[in-house]
Amino acid sequence: MTIERKIREHLLNEAESMECPPEISKRIEQSYTRYFQPKRREMTMKKRVIGGIVAAAILIPTAAFAAPPLLEMLTRTPLTAEQVKVDEVSKATLEKLYSAFPETKSFEIIEASNVQGDAINPKDSTELSKVNVNQTSIILQEKGGTGKKITLHINGGTGEIEHVDQENWEPKEKPLITLTDQEIKAKVDTLIDNMYGNVNAYEFAMEQMENPNQKVLMLNYIIKGADTPFYQVFVHDNAINLTRVGGEPAPSHIKVEGLFTRDGKPDYTYDSILNDDKLFALLQISPTELKEELAKGLSVADIAASKNITKQQVLEVIANTQVEIQLKAEQNGVVPKSNRSKEQLLKDIEPKLMPILDHKNETPQK
Repeated sequence: MTIERKIREHLLNEAESMECPPEISKRIEQSYTRYFQPKRREMTMKKRVIGGIVAAAILIPTAAFAAPPLLEMLTRTPLTAEQVKVDEVSKATLEKLYSAFPETKSFEIIEASNVQGDAINPKDSTELSKVNVNQTSIILQEKGGTGKKITLHINGGTGEIEHVDQENWEPKEKPLITLTDQEIKAKVDTLIDNMYGNVNAYEFAMEQMENPNQKVLMLNYIIKGADTPFYQVFVHDNAINLTRVGGEPAPSHIKVEGLFTRDGKPDYTYDSILNDDKLFALLQISPTELKEELAKGLSVADIAASKNITKQQVLEVIANTQVEIQLKAEQNGVVPKSNRSKEQLLKDIEPKLMPILDHKNETPQK
C-alpha cells in the first residue's frame, strides 16, 4: 500500500474522533459548497465527511477541495495536449479511459496540468507532517465545448487514477440527480466497473447530504470487513465525483467467506489467502468442504496431511498465488513496483504464510 493511501486511511479513521477547529471546518464547508453551489449556499456537513474532505484536500489539491490553511500553495504547471499524449503515465491513463468509454476517443483535451510538492497535514497532526504530491490532471470534453466532460486526476508516481469527475453525461432536460436512487447507483456502478472493475465485490451504502437547497447524494463502496470506504462518490446536479479512498482493491476470487472467524465475524485476511483455486485443486476439496473441515477445529495442514500432502506443497501453492497477485498489481499500477524478482518475493512471503497453515478456529463451530 502506498504511503499516500496509508495517510488517507489514517486521516479517515481519525476523523471519527478528531475535533476539527471551527475556523478550519468553516473554510472546508465554504470551499466544498463553492464547488457544488456557485451561489455559495450553506451546507451542513457531518464530521466524518469533513474528515474525508480533509484527507482529499491534503492528497488531491485541486479546485474542488482547496483548503488554504491545510496546504502549502502548490503551483500547477499547465500541460499541452501534445505533452499529455507523449507522457507515459498520461498515455496509459487515456488508453484505459478509451477502453472503458470508447466514445471518449473523439473527446478533446481541453485542459491539463501537473502539480508537485509537499502538502502539509492539519496542525494537530504530529506523526504525518507532510505528503509529497505528484499529480497530473486531464480534462476531456466532447467537441463543441458544451457536451459530456470527464476529468481524471492521476498519481504521477504510480499511474493510479485517484479521482474521476463525470459531468453532463445525462440530458439537460433530465439531469442525473433527478433519476431514481437505483438509476443513480447503476450509473455510478458503471463508472467504477469500467474504470476500476469488480464493483460487485463491494458493499454499498447511499445517503442524502443535509442540504435543504440542493440534493447531494453520498455513495460509499466498502470492502467487506473494512471500516472506511474504498470508493466515495458524490452525486449532484448532472455530475459524479468519484474518489478512490481506500487501500488495496477488494479481492474478486472469494468463493466462500468465514473460513476462520475473529470475534464472531469472518476473518477476511484468511479468506483472501485461502480462497485459492490451486489450493482447492491440490487438496481435492471444494471451498464449502474446506470451510466445513476447518469448522471442526482442523487446520489446513491437518487437512493436507490427511490426504498425504505435505505442508511445504501447500505453502508453495498459496505463496505462488499471492506473489502473482502482487506482481500483477505492480504491473497495473495498483501498487508501486518493488523491483524484486518473483523468487525474492516468494522467499519473503513464505515465512509469513506458514502460520496460516497451522491456524485453527479457537472454538470448533457446531
